[in-house]
Amino acid sequence: MVVFENKAILKLLLVCLFVQFSFSAANFFRPFNVTYDHRALIIDGKRRMLISGGIHYPRATPQMWPDLIAKSKEGGADVIESYTFWNGHEPVRGQYNFEGRFDLVKFVKLVGDNGLYFLLRIGPYVCAEWNFGGFPVWLRDIPGIEFRTDNEPFKREMQRFVTKIVDLMREEKLFSWQGGPIILLQIENEYGNMEGSYGQKGKEYVKWAANMALGLGAGVPWVMCKQTDAPGDIIDTCNNYYCDGYKPNSPSKPTIWTENWDGWYTSWGGRLPHRPVEDLAFAVARFFQRGGSLMNYYMYFGGTNFGRTSGGPFYITSLRSEPKWGHLKDLHAAIKLCERALVAADSPQYMKLGPRQEAHIYWENTQCTVLNTTLSESQSACSAFLANIDEHNTVTVTFRGKSYSLPPWSVSILPDCSNVAFNTAKVGAQTSVKLVENALSPKISAPELIITKNEVSSISESWMSVKEPIGIWSESNFTVQGLLEHLKVTKDESDYLWHMTRIYVSDDDVAFWEENKVSPTLVIDSMRDVLRIFINGELMGSVSGHWVKVVQPVQFQQGYSDLMLLSQTVGLQNYGAFLEKDGAGFRGQIKLTGFKNGDIDLSKASWIYQVGLKGEFQKIFTIEENEKAGWTNLKLDATPSTFTWYKAYFDSPDGSEPIAIDLGSMGKGQAWVNDHHIGRYWNLTAPKDGCPDSCDYRGTYGSNKCMTNCGKPTQTWYHVPRSWLQASNNLLVIFEEIGGNPFEISVKLRVPRILCAQMSKSYYPPLREWLHLDLIDGKVSISDMKPQIHLQCEDGQIISSIEFASYGTPHGSCQNFSKGNCHSPNSLSVVSEACVGRNSCSVEVSNSGFGSDPCRGVLKTLAVEARCVSTSTIGVSQF
Repeated sequence: MVVFENKAILKLLLVCLFVQFSFSAANFFRPFNVTYDHRALIIDGKRRMLISGGIHYPRATPQMWPDLIAKSKEGGADVIESYTFWNGHEPVRGQYNFEGRFDLVKFVKLVGDNGLYFLLRIGPYVCAEWNFGGFPVWLRDIPGIEFRTDNEPFKREMQRFVTKIVDLMREEKLFSWQGGPIILLQIENEYGNMEGSYGQKGKEYVKWAANMALGLGAGVPWVMCKQTDAPGDIIDTCNNYYCDGYKPNSPSKPTIWTENWDGWYTSWGGRLPHRPVEDLAFAVARFFQRGGSLMNYYMYFGGTNFGRTSGGPFYITSLRSEPKWGHLKDLHAAIKLCERALVAADSPQYMKLGPRQEAHIYWENTQCTVLNTTLSESQSACSAFLANIDEHNTVTVTFRGKSYSLPPWSVSILPDCSNVAFNTAKVGAQTSVKLVENALSPKISAPELIITKNEVSSISESWMSVKEPIGIWSESNFTVQGLLEHLKVTKDESDYLWHMTRIYVSDDDVAFWEENKVSPTLVIDSMRDVLRIFINGELMGSVSGHWVKVVQPVQFQQGYSDLMLLSQTVGLQNYGAFLEKDGAGFRGQIKLTGFKNGDIDLSKASWIYQVGLKGEFQKIFTIEENEKAGWTNLKLDATPSTFTWYKAYFDSPDGSEPIAIDLGSMGKGQAWVNDHHIGRYWNLTAPKDGCPDSCDYRGTYGSNKCMTNCGKPTQTWYHVPRSWLQASNNLLVIFEEIGGNPFEISVKLRVPRILCAQMSKSYYPPLREWLHLDLIDGKVSISDMKPQIHLQCEDGQIISSIEFASYGTPHGSCQNFSKGNCHSPNSLSVVSEACVGRNSCSVEVSNSGFGSDPCRGVLKTLAVEARCVSTSTIGVSQF
């Protein structure tokens, strides 16, 4: 093992690192080639370790994109990843849409403008918790088509779309060799899970897809995720919670993690999944520790399924994001400090440190010549990762003659093979708590003052309503003998499809029911997603589920009655084999049982079909058309009504904070603001059990671990982008299916008001200190530097007060801190002096920082809770 002087090597290592990053940013828009070897992608002739963040451009607005991209870069991302969305870009065959939220070119250019690379996953099957997995529904109607297999009609359509995207990127000069940001492309998506369902035709399809992609001449590498038999020059990649053990199918390919599942999707009526940041950081560190080269967070920004784009079925409208950004930012910085050693070594040196403890050491044996200074072989840079895979115990290990304490299920990163820069289990980054405050309630009259988050704002005489007709409402209906599959009729232009047939009930039937004390029953072999059953306009019952049997008692009067079935979709299936056959509506037989002369088979009866809602097709949710609907004023004491449209107007709240509509008082339906479709809403409550009192990050994570929100509605707040709003008189339109109270709807702000941080003396100096000039010059050692708590409000805010501060042995967590037996009396004054009136501040966690040692022989911790306010509110400029 080579021995070297840490200060000298650190100085040269950091100078090389600084110059490398400076040059890469300056050269970004000069054409550069992208290749790869067994270790990493090679960008402009240099191996790179890359952090990627997933942002799906249609799940945000173009006005949001710049901030999202900039925040990703600030957090340490080198790459932005996104799928393309075929059904968004080609809603009608041959008619393309690259505008608004689907302006892919603009999004990619913004990424490049920020000096970031781009990973474009074309698919065109994407899953993505997106409607129909990204496939346009018209694709089902092509004669003889079978999706994702060796089928000529499908391959022809797939190649046409993929070619369209590649040609568009080339025309806009967005590939790296043209000076653009795109360094990597993906064809297909997680097909390895489905391939066996298609037999030999599946294997042939994989080969075809690979050859087709390579033949397009994109000039950058292609990947296939979850595809261990990816052919030849296609890199097979990993999608999972953990990918540190993944090896590609060829020793000439690098290890790439295309989907690091930092969370999980949520269904209506489900609990909310939560992945602890300590475990997420552990997974990322282990990936790079064991030879990984590119990792992509799926997702870095979750966003919103606007309109009817959510998949499923039953996936909610908003995708959750967790307060993980700060801890991961520090992780990324620590990995970047190791990058020169990571890219220089073809493979790490492995060292066993204990039964479940291990080290991987990376040496830079190549020369780095910068400013006429050369790292000789005897001064090779060294970086190490020390892992404790034990799920329960903190373990002290010896590495290169020094002792290191490793918390359970954690990785310590040593950029210089000596000093710890970061440990995945020690979260020192601040937590930003966003309070949800009521803003302006929907109303036509004058605005109200902002009220506190616990008050309920009601409005009077400001809502208007109009009933949606039950059943057949237009001359565009048609009659068919027998049942038609839902999507073949609706083409997914609406969630709703009415089926009506006429039933005759004789006197004998009525007498039979009375004598035997029975009632007729509607039986359907299988249905999805929601069914509502009406007789003569009266609701008999509702059923929801994914291909479930229906057994619903019904009531008929003597004579003729109209039986109306309203089938609904709540997001089309987005995952699985044979998607083109999944469909919607009904399967099997529909019959009425309990009649005197036996069952009535309705499967071959004469049915009248009507697509959609009257208000939907009249577009009464738009500013231009809504006045034609015949609205009437809604009284405060009105009974909640089914199948009703509501509208009101509201003023846009001041500020820049995200805005949401609270629909917790409503049942199920859809909402629009100023012609924009917010999405579906459904006030379903999660089960009361299944959520632990606390979440233990230790041990392997799964989607059912660390569930939250038990016994509460899955979602009540729905995002309204500020770019969709005007200063006043914003039109809010609601279609309600099952009944709710619109008077309790409110407009809410998610305002970051509270900052919390907690750090002990055993933590490490801030990552930025590794680039401190005194450290580079060798005047100080990293071991002499102290840990610091860093607090920062949002732009335009300052810290107005310190709600809690204790240096000693504080207890609790954010918004629930309390003093322990050991407490420095100077805690509040020291933190207040450093922070109050500033946008950001740092406080050293040390005895000297607080004037003395409040309790000798005890490990001290500093816990702080601060409050932020807008500078415009108090008239103070930002520091």
